[in-house]
Amino acid sequence: MSYQFLQNYWWCLVSLLGALLTFLMFVQGGNFWASVLRINDSQRRMLFNSTGRKWELTFTTLVTFGGAFFASFPLFYSTSFGGAYWVWIIILLTFVFQAVSYEFQNKKGNIIGAKPFQIFLCINGILGPFLVGTAVGTFFTGSAFTVDKSAIYNGGSPVISTWANNFHGLEALAQPWAVALGVAVFLLAAMLGALYLLNNIEDETLHPTLRKGVLWSGLAFVVVFVTWLIHLYITDGFAVNAEGIVSMEPYKYTHNFVANPIVLAALFLGVVFVLFGWFQGAFTTSVLGIWFAGIGTVLAVLAIFLVAGINGTAYYPSNVDLQSSLTIRNSCSSPFTLKAMFWASLAIPFVVAYIAYAWHAMDKKKLTTEEIDKADIKY
Repeated sequence: MSYQFLQNYWWCLVSLLGALLTFLMFVQGGNFWASVLRINDSQRRMLFNSTGRKWELTFTTLVTFGGAFFASFPLFYSTSFGGAYWVWIIILLTFVFQAVSYEFQNKKGNIIGAKPFQIFLCINGILGPFLVGTAVGTFFTGSAFTVDKSAIYNGGSPVISTWANNFHGLEALAQPWAVALGVAVFLLAAMLGALYLLNNIEDETLHPTLRKGVLWSGLAFVVVFVTWLIHLYITDGFAVNAEGIVSMEPYKYTHNFVANPIVLAALFLGVVFVLFGWFQGAFTTSVLGIWFAGIGTVLAVLAIFLVAGINGTAYYPSNVDLQSSLTIRNSCSSPFTLKAMFWASLAIPFVVAYIAYAWHAMDKKKLTTEEIDKADIKY
């Protein structure tokens, strides 16, 4: 195994984790619908119990995604998590509030009632996907940081990465195309959330309302995502030559897709699957749309992550100092670390198999209001 192979392998694995995280944000989408739909209290509680059985998977995947980045590309971790910390702190806080809200909204002795906790769940349903999407959007628009690896030898201040402003990541909210991707991820999560609730809940009076949610969130997602994708194809990208020099290249991401037809095919198939899942949820009586849209989400997001770093591209560009931009080559761990983690990663299929088994065990019976009333453990 060459060093270059290990670098590429871990970029692919981190990209896959990012894609799986995006799919699992149907939990956040479900929380959004549970908070905003005009439904009775019994139905609302059923929706929260449906997503409440899966929130640990989303949170665990988020932590694993960050951990994989830390282990394989530590310079990105220290630069982004250490510099753009306001964005990541807000994301983590919304997920912490989510966990607390699930557990305490209907606990005996809760003196403030369920409503404040449900508001927290709605905030998580909106801000979680939006901020994660906006953060990923900076992979294509750039962030305000500088990197000086020689600073490690400075005994007084051995700080390699420095953020160039006092907003520490919040400036991404002023970058329209990063925000556009954040909006697209939120709308996708909302659509996936409604599709999942359709599949998981047996309540014919609730299904028409959820299908309307699938319809309108899906339409809005298509408009925003296609607009962002067109921009990605025509915008300049951050190219890296053989000597590691970063420069702007017209149509860089288009060139990346053309040079890697498998990635382009994954994006195309992903979009087709997402649209088919949306069509099933919005215009038919099928409840299987979540699986088609879920597979499509993983394929499309995987392609977007991959194209950000392959083919000599800076996946975390600096818009204040081009040569500080991070690439797969200049930000990765040592060969020993990557190789050791490679062997550990071979256990991942067994973990996935266990998750699939647990998922099937939880969802083999549709959720009903009667089950919620009788359940010993409920949210």
